[in-house]
Amino acid sequence: MQLDNVIQASNGPGQTDARTQITDVPGNATALPGAPADGAPPLDPRLTANLKYDIPAGVVVFLVALPLCLGIALASGAPLLSGIVAGIVGGLVIPLVSRAPLSVSGPAAGLAAIVLAGITSLQSFQAFAMAVVIGGVLQLALGLLKAGAISHFFPSSVIKGMLAAIGVLLILKQLPHAIGYDKDNFASESFQAEGGNTFTMLAQAPQALEWGAFLLSAICLVILVGWEKSRLAKISWLPAPLAAVLVATLGNELFKAAIPSLALEQKHLVTLPTGDLLSAFQLPDWSAIMRPEVWVLGVTLAIVASLETLLNLEAVDRIDPWQRKSPPNRELVAQGLANMVSGFAGGLPVTSVIVRSSANTNAGARTRVSALTHGALLLLAVVFAGAMLSRIPLACLATILLVTGYKLAKPKIFAEMHKLGWNHFIPFVVTIVAIVLTDLLKGIAIGLAVGVLFVLRTQMSRVFDVVHEGARVTIRFNKAAYFFTQGKLVSLFEGLPSDTHVVVDAQGVSYVDHDVAELIRRFQQSAPRRNIRVEVLGL
Repeated sequence: MQLDNVIQASNGPGQTDARTQITDVPGNATALPGAPADGAPPLDPRLTANLKYDIPAGVVVFLVALPLCLGIALASGAPLLSGIVAGIVGGLVIPLVSRAPLSVSGPAAGLAAIVLAGITSLQSFQAFAMAVVIGGVLQLALGLLKAGAISHFFPSSVIKGMLAAIGVLLILKQLPHAIGYDKDNFASESFQAEGGNTFTMLAQAPQALEWGAFLLSAICLVILVGWEKSRLAKISWLPAPLAAVLVATLGNELFKAAIPSLALEQKHLVTLPTGDLLSAFQLPDWSAIMRPEVWVLGVTLAIVASLETLLNLEAVDRIDPWQRKSPPNRELVAQGLANMVSGFAGGLPVTSVIVRSSANTNAGARTRVSALTHGALLLLAVVFAGAMLSRIPLACLATILLVTGYKLAKPKIFAEMHKLGWNHFIPFVVTIVAIVLTDLLKGIAIGLAVGVLFVLRTQMSRVFDVVHEGARVTIRFNKAAYFFTQGKLVSLFEGLPSDTHVVVDAQGVSYVDHDVAELIRRFQQSAPRRNIRVEVLGL
C-alpha cells in the first residue's frame, strides 16, 4: 500500500527520510538513491522509456478528470466550460513548470464553496475571473518568496488523515453514481435548501437504482480488483481503469442493442458542453480590478489554493512508489502561472488535486507526461470528441474512484496508525471525521489543532521530577519548560510542607520560559514565610 512507505520521521527506523539524501533525476523531481519502494521497478530517466506507462495513465486521469471538471463547475455555480478550461490549463501549463512527477492539477472540489460564495457576492463570473488572475499573481509571488516550506509544519497524522478522508469521501460520494443515481446538482442551492447533502444522496440512491448501471459497476469492479492478479496485468499499455472504461462503454452499447431496459440514458453518461465554444467563454472583467472585494477574494483564493496544493503535494509524494520529493516553491510558481492563465481564459481556480493524482499513481504513471497527456486530451475532447465521450457511463468512472478511495482509506492504514499510539491515532481520526463533516481545509485545521494539543500534552508530561529525601525536596527539570507548566509548579509549591529545603535544579535543560523562571523567583521570595529554604540551580 502506498502509505506503507512514508518518511522515517513518521514510521520509525528502517526507512529513509524523504527530505534528505536526494539526487537529481533528469526530467523528474528529486528522487532518493537506491531501490524504489514497494518493489517498484527502477525508474528509467529517459523520457521515451516511460511513455508506455505515462500515456495510458494520462488517458485514465483524463477519463476521471472530465466529469469532475464539469461537476465541480456545477457545484461552484460557474459555467460548465470554466471547469474544463481549468482542467486543460492544469494539465498543459503546470507540468511544463512544475517538477512534481505525479501530481495532477485542475479545479478542486475543496474550493467549490469559496467559488460559489465569491461568484454570488460579486454577482458576476467575469469579476470572479479577475479575482482568479489576482490570486495567481499572489501565488507566483509566494513561490518566488520561497513560502512552500509551510507544508512541513503539518504532522504526518494530519496528512495521512487527509488522504484517508479523501478516500472516505470518494466512497460516500461515488456510491450513488455507481448504481445510477446521478443527481449531479446535489450541491446546488435548491438541493441544499431541501436539506440535501452526501448522506441524503446515499439514503435516496437505492430508490433510484438503475440495474444497468449496477451491472456495469459490478463488472468494472471485478476488472479493477482482479486485473493485477491475472496475466492481463502484464499489458503495460492497458491499465485496469482504462480497460474498465472500454468494457463498460461497450457493455452499455450492447444493452442498447440487445436489452434496452438495461441501457443507460444520456443523463447517466458523460455530458460535454455543446454548441459554439468560443461564445461560451466568459473572460475576466478588467474594470473589476478596482473593486476591494475582488482583491479580498483574490487573496483568499491565493492562500487557500496554495495551502491545499502544498498539502496535496506532500500527500502525493508519500504515495509515489519511487519516493521522490517535489520542490514546493517551484510548484507554487507553476500554480500561480496556471491560475493567471485560467483566470484570463475564464476558468476556475486550479490546485493540485489528490483524487486525480491518486488515480494517476494507481494507473502506473511515472513522469509529468501523464498530466500533459490528460490536459491535451481534455482539450481535444472538447473540440473534437464530444459525441464519442458522451457514451461513457458515469457508473464506470464512479467505480474507478471507489477503488481509488478504498486504497486511500483501507483498514490497514487505520491499524498502522493505531499502532503508533493515541498521540497519532486521535488526530488522524479527528482529521478524517472533520473533513467528512465539513470540508477539506476546515477539517485539516481541526486536525492540526488536535495534533497541537497532543504535542502540548506530551510536552507537559514529566517536565520535572520530584525527589523527597527527608526534609530535602529536589525538583529536577528534565526538558525545556514552557509557560504551560506553570499550573503543575504552582500546585507543587503550594503543597510543600514547612521547614523544608527545596532544590530547584534546571541545570540540565536548554530552555526555561521567562514566566516559569519568574514563578520560581516569586516562590523563592515568599518561601521564608513558611520556613522553606529554596536553592535554585541553573537559572
